[in-house]
Amino acid sequence: MDWLKEQFAKEEWSPYAAGALLGVVGVLAVALSDSLLGASGAFENLAGLIGQAVAPNLFDNMYFNFVMPPGITWGVVLLIGVFFGGMWGAKSSHTWKIRMVSSEQWTQIAGKKWWKRWLVAFVGAIILEYGAGIAGGCTSGLAISGGMLLAPAAYLFIAGMFASGIVTAWFIYGRRF
Repeated sequence: MDWLKEQFAKEEWSPYAAGALLGVVGVLAVALSDSLLGASGAFENLAGLIGQAVAPNLFDNMYFNFVMPPGITWGVVLLIGVFFGGMWGAKSSHTWKIRMVSSEQWTQIAGKKWWKRWLVAFVGAIILEYGAGIAGGCTSGLAISGGMLLAPAAYLFIAGMFASGIVTAWFIYGRRF
């Protein structure tokens, strides 16, 4: 038990241990809930739920009635779990703190204005969610669950994700880091 506490207290885990645990979580998700890992649809489920409460006529359409029904779905529960699990991980490793700009790298490149960081994160999240909708899944749904199923699209997505991450890092940070 002390070994497990020691592992959870680490700021960084071995990528092999983290990957193995992610595999176990993926298998348990299928075994216990009959659902694969995937969270991008959860935002649409929540948007539909809020939209039906605020403007029911706008959200009474084919998409929200049949394709992505509003409500508290498996994806929403998973999204909530990821949020609180991340907070628990930060608390257990003693790295949890509230901050407006979290990266010294970002500060060196873009300055100390917190709204720039939040604007880039917000726009990036919108682009990511839109891309996930086009691709038929988010990173967890397409890469992790698709990889567990040995789907070729998952491996193409993973390659594209890494390539675009490298290009984006070069664009934002140049050769400074």
